[in-house]
Amino acid sequence: MNEISAGVVIFRENSKLLFLLLYYPSGHWDFVKGKIEENENTLQTVARETKEETGITDLNFVDGFEESIEYDFQYAGELIHKKVIFFLAKTSIEKIKISHEHLDYVWLEFEDALEKTTYQNARSVLSRANQLLVERL
Repeated sequence: MNEISAGVVIFRENSKLLFLLLYYPSGHWDFVKGKIEENENTLQTVARETKEETGITDLNFVDGFEESIEYDFQYAGELIHKKVIFFLAKTSIEKIKISHEHLDYVWLEFEDALEKTTYQNARSVLSRANQLLVERL
């Protein structure tokens, strides 16, 4: 079975770049992401999931950033192949309201966020996002 999701690396500026990580009940730190629903494009999915998972509606997408990761996992005894397409977006919102899907959140500078992010593929996405921002600032 194949699934496609969309996600977003959200950052804000507070004299430094700070990245948002969410703590999932399965015990990992990662970005906002979710399944693409019928009649949605990837950016609509990201906007919906961001609002549902964090309450953030203020997203300004950074042109030129689109990264994909792929991985396999087991769900209800079935092997799922998942592709997640990530975007990069800036927000001015600091306080967020996490949904029932998460246990906690944190805003961190790049090096700390890189260390806290659980999976290598997510760390790679974060590294590419930071590199693009550093080049443009």
